[in-house]
Amino acid sequence: MTSTKVYVLMGVSGCGKSAVANQLAKDLNAAFLDGDFLHPRANIEKMSSGQPLNDDDRAPWLGAVNDAAFAMQRTNPVSLIVCSALKKSYRDRLRQGNPNLSFIFFKR
Repeated sequence: MTSTKVYVLMGVSGCGKSAVANQLAKDLNAAFLDGDFLHPRANIEKMSSGQPLNDDDRAPWLGAVNDAAFAMQRTNPVSLIVCSALKKSYRDRLRQGNPNLSFIFFKR
């Protein structure tokens, strides 16, 4: 099997993750996913009302990002996913069972 790699570009909101990852994906001909698109409706509604998400809110979302990483690596040699992943426990959940996943931290 060909080697594949999934990179999660992580960092705080507004640090440029999406812009950099989008351009990098074009330059590398890599798959691209903004992890925010995988939030369940309840999370979107909660954030839209100005309420912060807690760890329980994020659990299904992190599972969806983990599933997406597995799916992307099946058909793409390189995949880029934008996801804040600020807590170690979130990164642990994302890499669960996936040795092909690495993190790139963006800071201002």
